[in-house]
Amino acid sequence: MNPCRVLFICTGNSARSILSEATLNHLGKGRFEAFSAGSQPTGRVNPYAIEELKALGISTEGLSSKSWDRFTGEDAPPLDIVITVCDNAANETCPVLFGDFVKSHWGQPDPAAAQSAGAAIEAFRLAHTLVLYRVNALLKLPVETMSRDELKQALDHIGTITDVEEEHA
Repeated sequence: MNPCRVLFICTGNSARSILSEATLNHLGKGRFEAFSAGSQPTGRVNPYAIEELKALGISTEGLSSKSWDRFTGEDAPPLDIVITVCDNAANETCPVLFGDFVKSHWGQPDPAAAQSAGAAIEAFRLAHTLVLYRVNALLKLPVETMSRDELKQALDHIGTITDVEEEHA
C-alpha cells in the first residue's frame, strides 16, 4: 500500500512547514510521506528549526526551503492531503494550491518572527510542541479507511487545537 502523501505549505517554507514535514516523516515512517513547500520560499531552512529537530533526534537530512511549484507539475508526486500552516491571526496570507486532495488549515504563529535568540529558541520549542501534538493526532486517524469528508472533518478539528496544555486538561 502506498503511503499517505502530505504536503505542508506556508509562505517562507523555513520553519513551521519544515518542522511538520520532518516530524511526520520521522513518526509516520512507511505510513506517511511528508513534504513541505512555500509560496515565497526563503531559500534556507531556519537554523532554529534544525536545532529543534536535532534536539529531539529527528533527521534534518534533505530538508530545504523550496517553492510549491515543485508540487504542481506533471512529474510532481501525487498528494493525498495538503495542510497550510500559516497564521491567519497575524494577517499572513495563506497560499492556495489546487488539486485532487483533501485540504486543511493548521495555522500557528511563525516562530521565525521572534526578535532575539532566547525568544526564538522558546518560540520554536512551542511551535514544535504544537506540531508534535497535531502530527500525533493525525497518526491516530485511520486515514486508509476514512472517506474524504471524514478525513477533512478530522483534519480540520486537529487544526483548531492551539493550546496543547488546554487539550490535555
